[in-house]
Amino acid sequence: MASNPANLWVLLGLGLAGILLMTRKLKKAMREDFGAFVEKLLLLPPPQPAPPKAPHPLTGLTFVVSDVFDIEGYVTGFGHPDWVRTHDTASRTSPVVSALVEGGATCIGKTVVDELAYSINGENKHYGTPNNPAAPACVPGGSCSGAAVAVAANLVDFSLGLDSVGGVRVPAGFCGIIGFRPSYGTIPLFEILPVSASLDTVGWFAKDPNVLRHVGHLLLQLPFGIQRHPRQIIISEDCFQLLKIPVDRIMQVVIKSTEKLFGRQVLRHENLEDILFSKIPSLKQFYDKKTNDQLRNSSIRLLANVLLLLHRYEFRCNHGEWINVEKPNLDHHISAQINDTLEITDKDIEICYSIRNEMRAAIDSLLKDDGILVIPTTAYLPPKLGAKEMFLEDYQISSYSLLSIASLSGCCQVTIPLGHYDKRPVSVSFIARHGGDRFLLDTVQNMYASLQEHVDMLAKSKLSPDAESLERNAEMAKEKGNQAFKDKQWQKAVSYYTEAIRLSGKNATYYSNRAAAYLELGRM
Repeated sequence: MASNPANLWVLLGLGLAGILLMTRKLKKAMREDFGAFVEKLLLLPPPQPAPPKAPHPLTGLTFVVSDVFDIEGYVTGFGHPDWVRTHDTASRTSPVVSALVEGGATCIGKTVVDELAYSINGENKHYGTPNNPAAPACVPGGSCSGAAVAVAANLVDFSLGLDSVGGVRVPAGFCGIIGFRPSYGTIPLFEILPVSASLDTVGWFAKDPNVLRHVGHLLLQLPFGIQRHPRQIIISEDCFQLLKIPVDRIMQVVIKSTEKLFGRQVLRHENLEDILFSKIPSLKQFYDKKTNDQLRNSSIRLLANVLLLLHRYEFRCNHGEWINVEKPNLDHHISAQINDTLEITDKDIEICYSIRNEMRAAIDSLLKDDGILVIPTTAYLPPKLGAKEMFLEDYQISSYSLLSIASLSGCCQVTIPLGHYDKRPVSVSFIARHGGDRFLLDTVQNMYASLQEHVDMLAKSKLSPDAESLERNAEMAKEKGNQAFKDKQWQKAVSYYTEAIRLSGKNATYYSNRAAAYLELGRM
C-alpha cells in the first residue's frame, strides 16, 4: 500500500524537529558542563559502615579527575586523540582515585587537560578549551583546565589534577578557586601518566577550604594533630615586583589579614633572590654555562630556565619515543619546546638536579616548621583566549619564575583566590617547607575567611585613586618600619613610621608604632 505523501511530510517534520531538539539539548549540556569533560562516568562509594563506626570522611562529595589518571575500563587520553588511538584501556584504577571513592566521594567523570598535559595555558585544539566560569573571555589555565573549571562552575565539590610546572596552581588562580600542590613524593603516582618525573605531584582543587583540607587529610594519610599557627609570614618583595597589577591589591590583603589574626610581629619582608643566590651554589654554575658571562641575571629568573629545561628533558625521556614513532599532530609551540631538548647535555641535567636539591634545603631553612612564604601565583592576569602574550618571553619567564619555587624545591604550595582585578581573577600563593602539608592546609583554613573579608573591604573602599595611592604607600612604609623594629634598627623604624604619618596622618597605629620605637631609643 502506497504511503500518504502528507504522512511522509509529517514524519520528516517530526524527525527534523527531533534532531533540532537533540541538538539544542546537546548544546545546552555543553554549556552546562562548560566543556570541562572528556568522559562522563560514575564510580560510587561503598555502603556506609554500621554505627557506632564513623561515616566515610568524604560522604556526599562529588569529584572529577584530570585525564591523566587511570580508571579501569577507560583509555587515559592525555589530552590528545592520537594517544587514545594508540593506547589500550586501563586495567586498573589509580589508587589515588580509589582512595577518594572508598573515602565516600563519588567520581562523575574525566576532564580535559592540555595536549599531553604539557602547557600552563589551558587551550586544547582537539577537545576544545574549557570555558572559564570566572572570566569567560579568558583561558582557564593548564594543564588541568577541565578539573579547575568543573569546580569553579560548581559541577563538583573537588577535583584531581597533576602539577609539574603549575598544572594545578595556574588554573586555580585563573579560575578563582583554591588549588593545592602537596610536597613532592608524599602521594604515590601509580597508574598516573607521567609528565616530568622529578616534578610531578598529585594536586587538587576546591572552593571550600574545609573540603580542601578533608581531601588532603585522606590523600596524605595525616593522623590527628593540633592545629598550629604560623610564627612568621614572609612576603617576598622581589617576587611581587614581577606582578603586572598593583602590588598592594594582593599584598595589603595578606598583611591586614595577618595582623588581624596573628599580630604584626609575625610579618617579615625578604628579597628571595638574595637568599637563593647565597644558598644555591649550583645556580652560579648554571648561570655561567647558560649566559656566557653576560650581565648578571636574576636568580629567580634563572630558576625559570632551570625548571623549563628539566621539564622538557624529562618529558622527552618519558614520551619522546612515542612522539617519534606516532608523529602526533602537536601544537607548534609544544612541538618546538620538546624538540629544543635535543641540545641538552648530561652536564646540564646534572646541574639542574643539584639546584633542585639545594633549593629544597634553602626553602626549608628559610621557613623551618612554622613559616609561610607569600608570593603571587602568576605574574599576569588570565590572558584572553588566543592572546599572543602567552607565548611572549616575559610572560613565560615571569610565570615560571614564580612557579619554579615550589616545583624545584618540592615544597607544598596553595593558590588562594583574592577576588578580581579588571574583571579577571587574582590570587596569592602560600608555600610551606617540604612535609609541611598539614600546617599549610591548617593555615589556609584559618586565614581564608579573613582574606576574603579584606578583599571585600578593598572592593568597597570609597577612596579616590590618589588617596588610595597615599594609603598604600603609607602601609608599605609602616611595614618597612615594622621590619626595622624587629631587626632592632630603632632609628630606621622611626624614619619609616614618620614617612607613614606624613602620607596618612589619621592612622593611630603609625603614631603608636613610632612612639614604641622612640621608647627603645630612650626618647619620647
